[in-house]
Amino acid sequence: MTVESTAARKTTRRSSGTKRTASASVKKSQATEPELVQLLTPEGERVQHPEYDIDLSADELRGLYRDMVLTRRFDAEATSLQRQGELGLWASLLGQEAAQIGSGRALRDDDYVFPTYREHGVAWCRGVDPANLLGMFRGVNHGGWDPNSNNFHLYTIVIGSQTLHATGYAMGVAKDGADSAVIAYFGDGASSQGDVAESFTFSAVYNAPVVFFCQNNQWAISEPTEKQTRVPLYQRAQGFGFPGVRVDGNDVLACLAVTRSALERARRGEGPTLVEAFTYRMGAHTTSDDPTKYRADEEREAWEAKDPILRLKAYLEREGHADAAFFEELEAESEALGKRVREAVRSMPDPDHMAIFENVYADGHALVDEERAQFAAYQASFAEEGN
Repeated sequence: MTVESTAARKTTRRSSGTKRTASASVKKSQATEPELVQLLTPEGERVQHPEYDIDLSADELRGLYRDMVLTRRFDAEATSLQRQGELGLWASLLGQEAAQIGSGRALRDDDYVFPTYREHGVAWCRGVDPANLLGMFRGVNHGGWDPNSNNFHLYTIVIGSQTLHATGYAMGVAKDGADSAVIAYFGDGASSQGDVAESFTFSAVYNAPVVFFCQNNQWAISEPTEKQTRVPLYQRAQGFGFPGVRVDGNDVLACLAVTRSALERARRGEGPTLVEAFTYRMGAHTTSDDPTKYRADEEREAWEAKDPILRLKAYLEREGHADAAFFEELEAESEALGKRVREAVRSMPDPDHMAIFENVYADGHALVDEERAQFAAYQASFAEEGN
Protein backbone atom coordinates (compact mmCIF):
# COMPACT_ATOMS: atom_id res chain seq x y z
CA MET A 1 0.00 0.00 0.00
CA THR A 2 1.35 3.44 -0.92
CA VAL A 3 1.87 6.23 1.57
CA GLU A 4 -0.78 8.25 -0.24
CA SER A 5 -3.42 5.53 0.15
CA THR A 6 -2.50 5.09 3.80
CA ALA A 7 -2.92 8.82 4.34
CA ALA A 8 -6.31 8.71 2.61
CA ARG A 9 -7.48 5.87 4.91
CA LYS A 10 -6.28 7.84 7.90
CA THR A 11 -8.32 10.85 6.83
CA THR A 12 -11.55 8.88 7.12
CA ARG A 13 -10.77 7.47 10.56
CA ARG A 14 -12.79 10.04 12.46
CA SER A 15 -15.50 9.88 15.05
CA SER A 16 -18.88 8.69 13.78
CA GLY A 17 -20.23 12.23 13.95
CA THR A 18 -17.70 13.66 11.50
CA LYS A 19 -16.88 10.73 9.24
CA ARG A 20 -19.34 11.58 6.46
CA THR A 21 -18.38 15.25 6.47
CA ALA A 22 -14.66 14.46 6.29
CA SER A 23 -15.16 11.95 3.48
CA ALA A 24 -17.30 14.34 1.49
CA SER A 25 -14.70 17.05 1.95
CA VAL A 26 -11.94 14.78 0.71
CA LYS A 27 -13.93 13.73 -2.37
CA LYS A 28 -14.82 17.32 -3.17
CA SER A 29 -11.19 18.38 -2.74
CA GLN A 30 -9.98 15.62 -5.05
CA ALA A 31 -12.56 16.51 -7.66
CA THR A 32 -11.72 20.23 -7.70
CA GLU A 33 -7.99 20.20 -6.90
CA PRO A 34 -6.29 22.70 -9.24
CA GLU A 35 -3.20 21.88 -11.20
CA LEU A 36 0.14 23.09 -9.93
CA VAL A 37 2.80 24.83 -11.96
CA GLN A 38 5.54 22.23 -11.74
CA LEU A 39 8.93 21.96 -13.44
CA LEU A 40 10.48 19.25 -11.27
CA THR A 41 8.49 16.20 -10.18
CA PRO A 42 8.84 14.67 -6.70
CA GLU A 43 10.99 11.99 -8.35
CA GLY A 44 13.37 14.64 -9.63
CA GLU A 45 12.34 14.50 -13.29
CA ARG A 46 12.40 17.72 -15.31
CA VAL A 47 9.12 18.64 -17.00
CA GLN A 48 8.09 21.60 -19.16
CA HIS A 49 5.32 24.12 -18.66
CA PRO A 50 3.76 26.11 -21.53
CA GLU A 51 3.67 29.42 -19.64
CA TYR A 52 6.35 29.15 -16.99
CA ASP A 53 9.70 27.65 -17.77
CA ILE A 54 13.29 28.36 -16.89
CA ASP A 55 16.73 27.50 -18.20
CA LEU A 56 19.42 27.26 -15.53
CA SER A 57 23.06 26.32 -15.72
CA ALA A 58 24.58 23.51 -13.66
CA ASP A 59 26.20 26.12 -11.40
CA GLU A 60 22.86 27.82 -10.79
CA LEU A 61 21.18 24.50 -10.00
CA ARG A 62 23.92 23.60 -7.54
CA GLY A 63 23.54 27.04 -6.02
CA LEU A 64 19.83 26.51 -5.38
CA TYR A 65 20.57 23.13 -3.82
CA ARG A 66 23.25 24.65 -1.59
CA ASP A 67 20.86 27.41 -0.50
CA MET A 68 18.22 24.91 0.56
CA VAL A 69 20.63 22.59 2.38
CA LEU A 70 22.29 25.39 4.35
CA THR A 71 18.94 26.97 5.17
CA ARG A 72 17.64 23.67 6.50
CA ARG A 73 20.81 23.15 8.55
CA PHE A 74 20.52 26.59 10.10
CA ASP A 75 16.86 26.00 10.83
CA ALA A 76 17.61 22.68 12.54
CA GLU A 77 20.31 24.33 14.66
CA ALA A 78 17.90 27.04 15.75
CA THR A 79 15.34 24.43 16.78
CA SER A 80 17.98 22.60 18.81
CA LEU A 81 19.07 25.83 20.47
CA GLN A 82 15.51 26.53 21.53
CA ARG A 83 15.18 23.04 23.00
CA GLN A 84 18.38 23.70 24.96
CA GLY A 85 16.95 26.89 26.43
CA GLU A 86 19.06 29.26 24.34
CA LEU A 87 16.07 30.72 22.46
CA GLY A 88 12.65 31.59 23.76
CA LEU A 89 10.86 30.43 20.62
CA TRP A 90 11.54 29.37 17.05
CA ALA A 91 9.35 29.10 13.94
CA SER A 92 10.77 26.36 11.71
CA LEU A 93 10.62 26.46 7.91
CA LEU A 94 11.23 22.70 7.53
CA GLY A 95 9.68 21.59 4.23
CA GLN A 96 9.29 25.11 2.84
CA GLU A 97 12.84 25.59 1.61
CA ALA A 98 11.96 25.46 -2.10
CA ALA A 99 9.23 28.08 -1.79
CA GLN A 100 11.55 30.48 -0.01
CA ILE A 101 14.78 29.91 -1.92
CA GLY A 102 13.02 29.82 -5.29
CA SER A 103 11.17 33.06 -4.70
CA GLY A 104 14.10 34.67 -2.92
CA ARG A 105 16.47 34.03 -5.82
CA ALA A 106 13.94 35.56 -8.22
CA LEU A 107 14.44 38.96 -6.60
CA ARG A 108 16.65 41.76 -7.83
CA ASP A 109 18.85 43.67 -5.38
CA ASP A 110 16.62 46.74 -5.60
CA ASP A 111 13.42 44.82 -4.85
CA TYR A 112 12.08 45.05 -1.31
CA VAL A 113 10.92 42.17 0.89
CA PHE A 114 8.35 42.20 3.68
CA PRO A 115 8.55 38.87 5.56
CA THR A 116 6.62 37.24 8.36
CA TYR A 117 8.69 35.47 11.04
CA ARG A 118 9.45 32.27 9.11
CA GLU A 119 11.25 33.55 6.00
CA HIS A 120 14.71 32.35 7.03
CA GLY A 121 15.43 31.12 3.50
CA VAL A 122 14.50 34.46 1.96
CA ALA A 123 16.69 36.20 4.53
CA TRP A 124 19.54 33.95 3.42
CA CYS A 125 18.98 34.99 -0.18
CA ARG A 126 19.04 38.66 0.83
CA GLY A 127 22.38 38.30 2.58
CA VAL A 128 21.14 38.56 6.17
CA ASP A 129 23.50 36.69 8.50
CA PRO A 130 21.59 33.71 9.97
CA ALA A 131 22.91 34.56 13.43
CA ASN A 132 21.24 37.98 13.19
CA LEU A 133 17.84 36.33 12.82
CA LEU A 134 18.16 34.76 16.25
CA GLY A 135 18.63 37.86 18.37
CA MET A 136 14.91 38.57 18.53
CA PHE A 137 14.11 34.96 19.42
CA ARG A 138 16.76 35.11 22.17
CA GLY A 139 15.27 38.36 23.45
CA VAL A 140 18.35 40.53 23.04
CA ASN A 141 17.07 42.81 20.25
CA HIS A 142 14.07 43.63 18.10
CA GLY A 143 15.75 42.41 14.92
CA GLY A 144 19.46 42.28 14.32
CA TRP A 145 19.78 43.88 10.90
CA ASP A 146 19.25 47.17 9.11
CA PRO A 147 16.32 46.60 6.72
CA ASN A 148 17.64 49.12 4.21
CA SER A 149 21.01 47.39 3.94
CA ASN A 150 19.46 44.28 2.40
CA ASN A 151 16.02 45.56 1.33
CA PHE A 152 14.68 42.98 3.75
CA HIS A 153 12.29 44.28 6.37
CA LEU A 154 12.38 43.15 9.97
CA TYR A 155 10.36 40.07 10.88
CA THR A 156 6.69 40.79 11.50
CA ILE A 157 4.93 38.90 14.29
CA VAL A 158 1.46 40.44 13.84
CA ILE A 159 -0.27 38.12 11.40
CA GLY A 160 -0.89 39.68 8.00
CA SER A 161 0.05 43.27 8.79
CA GLN A 162 3.16 43.18 6.60
CA THR A 163 1.00 42.91 3.48
CA LEU A 164 -0.28 46.43 4.18
CA HIS A 165 3.27 47.67 4.73
CA ALA A 166 4.30 46.08 1.43
CA THR A 167 1.38 47.60 -0.43
CA GLY A 168 2.07 51.08 0.88
CA TYR A 169 5.75 50.76 0.04
CA ALA A 170 4.91 49.52 -3.46
CA MET A 171 2.57 52.46 -4.00
CA GLY A 172 5.48 54.73 -3.06
CA VAL A 173 7.78 52.91 -5.47
CA ALA A 174 5.29 53.53 -8.27
CA LYS A 175 4.96 57.22 -7.41
CA ASP A 176 8.74 57.54 -7.40
CA GLY A 177 8.85 56.13 -10.91
CA ALA A 178 11.21 53.28 -9.97
CA ASP A 179 11.08 49.96 -11.80
CA SER A 180 11.71 47.82 -8.72
CA ALA A 181 9.10 45.50 -7.21
CA VAL A 182 7.95 44.53 -3.73
CA ILE A 183 7.12 41.09 -2.37
CA ALA A 184 5.10 40.28 0.73
CA TYR A 185 5.20 36.86 2.36
CA PHE A 186 2.39 35.39 4.43
CA GLY A 187 0.82 32.05 5.24
CA ASP A 188 -2.51 30.42 4.55
CA GLY A 189 -3.75 31.39 8.00
CA ALA A 190 -2.90 35.04 7.41
CA SER A 191 -4.96 34.97 4.21
CA SER A 192 -8.04 35.02 6.46
CA GLN A 193 -6.99 38.31 8.06
CA GLY A 194 -8.69 41.57 7.18
CA ASP A 195 -5.33 43.27 6.69
CA VAL A 196 -4.60 40.95 3.76
CA ALA A 197 -7.95 41.69 2.13
CA GLU A 198 -7.35 45.43 2.54
CA SER A 199 -3.89 45.14 0.99
CA PHE A 200 -5.41 43.27 -1.96
CA THR A 201 -7.92 46.07 -2.46
CA PHE A 202 -5.42 48.92 -2.29
CA SER A 203 -2.82 47.18 -4.44
CA ALA A 204 -5.37 46.47 -7.17
CA VAL A 205 -6.94 49.94 -7.15
CA TYR A 206 -3.55 51.67 -7.23
CA ASN A 207 -1.93 49.11 -9.52
CA ALA A 208 0.89 48.67 -7.02
CA PRO A 209 4.00 46.72 -8.11
CA VAL A 210 3.69 44.07 -5.41
CA VAL A 211 3.72 40.28 -5.40
CA PHE A 212 1.79 38.56 -2.65
CA PHE A 213 3.56 35.28 -1.93
CA CYS A 214 1.40 32.96 0.15
CA GLN A 215 3.14 29.87 1.51
CA ASN A 216 0.19 27.56 1.93
CA ASN A 217 1.66 24.97 4.28
CA GLN A 218 -1.91 23.74 4.88
CA TRP A 219 -1.98 24.33 8.63
CA ALA A 220 -2.68 27.66 10.31
CA ILE A 221 -1.33 26.33 13.63
CA SER A 222 -3.94 23.58 14.19
CA GLU A 223 -6.55 24.70 11.63
CA PRO A 224 -6.45 23.05 8.18
CA THR A 225 -6.87 25.15 5.06
CA GLU A 226 -10.22 23.60 4.18
CA LYS A 227 -11.62 25.16 7.38
CA GLN A 228 -10.54 28.59 6.15
CA THR A 229 -11.69 28.74 2.54
CA ARG A 230 -13.98 27.01 0.05
CA VAL A 231 -11.78 27.81 -2.93
CA PRO A 232 -8.04 27.47 -3.53
CA LEU A 233 -6.30 30.49 -2.09
CA TYR A 234 -4.87 31.74 -5.38
CA GLN A 235 -8.41 32.13 -6.77
CA ARG A 236 -9.16 34.84 -4.22
CA ALA A 237 -7.15 37.25 -6.34
CA GLN A 238 -9.84 37.18 -9.03
CA GLY A 239 -12.30 38.92 -6.75
CA PHE A 240 -9.90 41.81 -6.30
CA GLY A 241 -9.12 42.17 -9.98
CA PHE A 242 -5.64 40.74 -10.38
CA PRO A 243 -4.24 37.32 -11.33
CA GLY A 244 -3.36 34.45 -9.04
CA VAL A 245 -1.35 31.31 -9.69
CA ARG A 246 -0.72 28.14 -7.72
CA VAL A 247 2.77 26.68 -7.86
CA ASP A 248 4.27 23.50 -6.45
CA GLY A 249 5.85 24.95 -3.33
CA ASN A 250 8.24 22.00 -3.05
CA ASP A 251 9.63 22.63 -6.54
CA VAL A 252 12.38 25.25 -6.32
CA LEU A 253 12.55 25.65 -10.11
CA ALA A 254 8.83 26.33 -10.45
CA CYS A 255 8.85 28.75 -7.52
CA LEU A 256 11.73 30.63 -9.12
CA ALA A 257 10.06 30.78 -12.53
CA VAL A 258 6.62 31.82 -11.29
CA THR A 259 7.92 34.45 -8.87
CA ARG A 260 10.28 35.89 -11.47
CA SER A 261 7.36 36.21 -13.89
CA ALA A 262 5.17 37.91 -11.28
CA LEU A 263 7.94 40.35 -10.34
CA GLU A 264 8.56 41.24 -13.98
CA ARG A 265 4.85 41.84 -14.44
CA ALA A 266 4.88 44.20 -11.46
CA ARG A 267 7.89 46.09 -12.84
CA ARG A 268 6.10 46.56 -16.17
CA GLY A 269 3.37 48.44 -14.33
CA GLU A 270 0.77 45.68 -14.66
CA GLY A 271 -0.02 45.53 -10.96
CA PRO A 272 -0.11 42.86 -8.26
CA THR A 273 -0.07 39.06 -8.48
CA LEU A 274 -0.96 36.47 -5.88
CA VAL A 275 1.32 33.43 -5.85
CA GLU A 276 0.14 30.48 -3.79
CA ALA A 277 3.03 28.12 -3.09
CA PHE A 278 1.35 24.84 -2.21
CA THR A 279 3.70 23.21 0.28
CA TYR A 280 3.67 21.55 3.68
CA ARG A 281 4.88 22.44 7.15
CA MET A 282 6.89 19.36 8.08
CA GLY A 283 7.37 20.36 11.70
CA ALA A 284 5.49 22.27 14.34
CA HIS A 285 4.03 25.74 13.85
CA THR A 286 6.58 26.93 16.39
CA THR A 287 8.55 25.16 19.09
CA SER A 288 5.64 25.76 21.48
CA ASP A 289 3.32 23.67 19.28
CA ASP A 290 2.68 19.92 19.17
CA PRO A 291 1.39 18.94 15.70
CA THR A 292 0.74 15.34 16.77
CA LYS A 293 -2.34 16.66 18.57
CA TYR A 294 -4.14 17.63 15.37
CA ARG A 295 -2.68 15.83 12.33
CA ALA A 296 -1.79 12.27 11.38
CA ASP A 297 1.74 10.94 10.97
CA GLU A 298 0.73 9.45 7.61
CA GLU A 299 0.07 12.93 6.28
CA ARG A 300 3.61 14.03 7.03
CA GLU A 301 5.02 10.79 5.61
CA ALA A 302 3.22 11.44 2.33
CA TRP A 303 4.81 14.86 2.08
CA GLU A 304 8.25 13.59 3.04
CA ALA A 305 8.18 11.79 -0.31
CA LYS A 306 7.88 15.23 -1.93
CA ASP A 307 10.86 16.70 -0.06
CA PRO A 308 12.14 19.75 -1.99
CA ILE A 309 15.81 19.03 -1.31
CA LEU A 310 15.68 15.35 -2.21
CA ARG A 311 13.96 16.00 -5.54
CA LEU A 312 16.58 18.52 -6.65
CA LYS A 313 19.36 16.20 -5.50
CA ALA A 314 17.86 13.41 -7.58
CA TYR A 315 17.81 15.70 -10.61
CA LEU A 316 21.40 16.84 -10.08
CA GLU A 317 22.60 13.25 -9.83
CA ARG A 318 20.55 12.05 -12.79
CA GLU A 319 21.86 14.80 -15.06
CA GLY A 320 25.43 14.57 -13.79
CA HIS A 321 25.39 18.16 -12.51
CA ALA A 322 26.89 17.26 -9.13
CA ASP A 323 29.28 14.58 -7.93
CA ALA A 324 30.06 13.01 -4.57
CA ALA A 325 32.73 15.62 -3.84
CA PHE A 326 30.17 18.42 -4.15
CA PHE A 327 27.81 16.81 -1.66
CA GLU A 328 30.65 16.04 0.76
CA GLU A 329 31.93 19.61 0.65
CA LEU A 330 28.44 20.94 1.19
CA GLU A 331 27.97 18.66 4.19
CA ALA A 332 31.15 20.05 5.73
CA GLU A 333 30.02 23.60 5.01
CA SER A 334 26.65 22.81 6.56
CA GLU A 335 28.19 21.57 9.79
CA ALA A 336 30.48 24.60 9.95
CA LEU A 337 27.45 26.88 9.60
CA GLY A 338 25.66 25.10 12.43
CA LYS A 339 28.68 25.46 14.69
CA ARG A 340 29.10 29.14 13.86
CA VAL A 341 25.46 29.91 14.56
CA ARG A 342 25.54 27.96 17.83
CA GLU A 343 28.60 29.83 19.07
CA ALA A 344 27.22 33.18 17.94
CA VAL A 345 23.97 32.72 19.85
CA ARG A 346 25.65 31.66 23.06
CA SER A 347 27.98 34.65 22.95
CA MET A 348 25.30 37.27 22.31
CA PRO A 349 25.58 40.00 24.98
CA ASP A 350 22.60 40.91 27.08
CA PRO A 351 20.98 44.16 25.99
CA ASP A 352 21.39 47.42 27.89
CA HIS A 353 18.43 47.49 30.25
CA MET A 354 18.11 51.25 29.92
CA ALA A 355 17.97 51.17 26.11
CA ILE A 356 14.19 50.77 26.13
CA PHE A 357 13.88 54.41 27.14
CA GLU A 358 15.89 55.67 24.19
CA ASN A 359 14.30 56.98 20.98
CA VAL A 360 10.79 56.95 22.44
CA TYR A 361 10.44 60.65 21.62
CA ALA A 362 12.58 62.84 19.41
CA ASP A 363 13.14 65.21 22.35
CA GLY A 364 13.18 64.70 26.08
CA HIS A 365 9.96 63.78 27.86
CA ALA A 366 9.25 64.24 31.56
CA LEU A 367 7.28 61.01 31.97
CA VAL A 368 9.94 58.92 30.22
CA ASP A 369 12.61 60.54 32.39
CA GLU A 370 10.64 59.66 35.50
CA GLU A 371 10.13 56.06 34.37
CA ARG A 372 13.83 55.74 33.50
CA ALA A 373 14.79 56.88 37.00
CA GLN A 374 12.37 54.47 38.62
CA PHE A 375 13.64 51.54 36.56
CA ALA A 376 17.26 52.43 37.31
CA ALA A 377 16.49 52.44 41.02
CA TYR A 378 14.75 49.09 40.69
CA GLN A 379 17.77 47.57 38.93
CA ALA A 380 20.13 49.02 41.54
CA SER A 381 18.13 47.39 44.32
CA PHE A 382 19.28 43.93 43.15
CA ALA A 383 22.93 44.93 43.51
CA GLU A 384 22.26 46.26 46.99
CA GLU A 385 20.56 43.01 48.01
CA GLY A 386 23.58 41.09 46.70
CA ASN A 387 25.85 43.07 49.01
